[in-house]
Amino acid sequence: MIANPFRLPLHASHRVVALALAAGAATSAALEASAVQDLGRDTVKVEGFIVTANRRAAPQWTVAANTSVISGADLEAAGITYVSDALALLPGAAVARSGSFGATTSLFLRGGESDYVQVLIDGVKVNEPGGSFDLSALTTDNIHRIEIVRGPGSALYGSDAIAGVIQIFTRPGQGSPRVEAGLEGGSFGSSTWRTRVGAGSEMFAYSVSAARTKTDGILAFNNQHHQTTVTGRVEGWLDARTAGSVSVRYEDGVFHYPTDGSGAVVDENAHTLSDALNLGIEASRRWTDEFESRFVFSVREAETGVSDEADGPADTTGSFAYESLADVRRTTGGAHLSWQPVPGASIGTGFEVEQQESRTFSVSESEWGGSSSNTDHSRGNQALYADLSWHPDYLALNGGIRMEDNERYGTSVTGRFGAVWRIAGTGRLRLAGGTGIKEPTFHETFAAGFATGNPDLGPERSASVEIGADVEAGPATLSLTWFSQTFRDLIQYTGTPQTEGGPNFHNVAEAKAAGLEAEASVSAGGLSLTATYTGLGTEVLDSGFDEGVGATFVEGERLLRRPASTAGLTGAWRVTGGLRVDLSGVRVGSRSDRDFSAWPAEPVVLPSYTRLDLGTTLDLPFGGPGGFALRLRAENLFDAQYEQVYGFPSPGRGIHVGGKFRLGGAAAGER
Repeated sequence: MIANPFRLPLHASHRVVALALAAGAATSAALEASAVQDLGRDTVKVEGFIVTANRRAAPQWTVAANTSVISGADLEAAGITYVSDALALLPGAAVARSGSFGATTSLFLRGGESDYVQVLIDGVKVNEPGGSFDLSALTTDNIHRIEIVRGPGSALYGSDAIAGVIQIFTRPGQGSPRVEAGLEGGSFGSSTWRTRVGAGSEMFAYSVSAARTKTDGILAFNNQHHQTTVTGRVEGWLDARTAGSVSVRYEDGVFHYPTDGSGAVVDENAHTLSDALNLGIEASRRWTDEFESRFVFSVREAETGVSDEADGPADTTGSFAYESLADVRRTTGGAHLSWQPVPGASIGTGFEVEQQESRTFSVSESEWGGSSSNTDHSRGNQALYADLSWHPDYLALNGGIRMEDNERYGTSVTGRFGAVWRIAGTGRLRLAGGTGIKEPTFHETFAAGFATGNPDLGPERSASVEIGADVEAGPATLSLTWFSQTFRDLIQYTGTPQTEGGPNFHNVAEAKAAGLEAEASVSAGGLSLTATYTGLGTEVLDSGFDEGVGATFVEGERLLRRPASTAGLTGAWRVTGGLRVDLSGVRVGSRSDRDFSAWPAEPVVLPSYTRLDLGTTLDLPFGGPGGFALRLRAENLFDAQYEQVYGFPSPGRGIHVGGKFRLGGAAAGER
């Protein structure tokens, strides 16, 4: 094994911080427990409001962009473990996982690249610099709600928010002390345990959770995956106008994979390991009924590694061993001021300062000898932004602008606009648009050795417009949204630099995407149903350096792994006697991919597939506010055989059985 060159052994630095924060939260909880009363304070009372679209709570009808909200309570009731499985059911979203549980999982929103969505957890940016984010480690543990805002969000959130913004809010402490503990097991040698404690009063609230998931995977050998997730949130109020909060999320996972880049099962001991820590601190003060200030500080540090040692003494040919480590840190601080000069109007402005750091170390062994490399790079970014919104009774207008100054790629300006016309309380018409940017990755900028980075790269850019209509008729709703967006200055690699020793990366390519998003829902009595549909067209306008049979970016062709159509269905039936039945299904159309088992890679088509999940929950209350819930869930009920990435089969049918014990006051979201 290689020696870790970082300050502490891999995982150790995050464990120290996470345990210290968890201990602090637990200590505070113990001191406050005797004083906690069930006063019914909802610390994030945002029902009917959207927070992410404007960086402050706004009535949902005033948001022009097509927006979805997923309830954490619904995720838990349906037994959904991974956020990616919930996102796959939404209009405009396509998910691609490279095989078994724990494998790299990407999200393509509205036809954009997999690094075009800014993801936040309690306000903390979790993307790597340059937009990459692996959804495989993002579980639904302790989630209160998820907001998905489609379209460019760079005017408020800066780089990486080209195709949309997703923000996850963890569950707050609320009411009298509550304890939950659950256990589940089933197919593929899987097991999961979860626990949570939380409470809240007028002056203090806390919520702490821990979970661990394990599975043997779907392949014959070396396919185990396990992950531990710890979350914590502490909130306090000095008075009715002054508040502060600290949130933390820690993830630690290992994924074993026997496959090479084409999906062939060939390796006995290759695995990845990762851990990540998010820390968010926020303080706010409402000085008057019209003026509020908020100060934020956050750190996201992720350590990832790949280990593939020699399979045995006889494994000495070719490149037979490889190990690498990477540490990426994003430190962000800023302030936001909000002013309401007249009722219905709001002006927001703020600044943000961010420092990004990346360090890597790798070593490889081959029959020709060994080699090693390491990097240590950083870059800083400063930004100013402003946002204006105005919504009288039947009209809502908003606009925003952001100027960023990055020490590597210079100054960029992005903007957005939106208008909503509410029609007699039963419907609305929407118009929205904007521009977005995605900064170059550290590798594209600083690479050395087999590839040469380009320090003169600029950000990738997008421009988007959408038109939508929403209608509500009693218990039924219908939403239709047409969108069109272009992506330009896409960064591409060339194996033949324009000058000897010159950079391999340049801003040269261009593409576009357009489509229709539809969503219809109805509820009656204890039954609720939601159906979604996406029709998507994508096209490469300029392939840049890509050419030949094996090219992945071919002028005039569709973008890879984006299906032309998807349809989803979710339903919940609340039967008398504490029984609930949940159904979710998705139909994914065919999509283009490449077969990387040979060179050049051959174009292939991934066939369409239909997947159906079914779950039942029986809630058995007992004396007082406690209870016990039994759950039976079938994933991929009809055992569909499909691939989201060519050469990497997805899991077949899985049956899972579990139960959850709870004791204490009402949980967040139940009031």
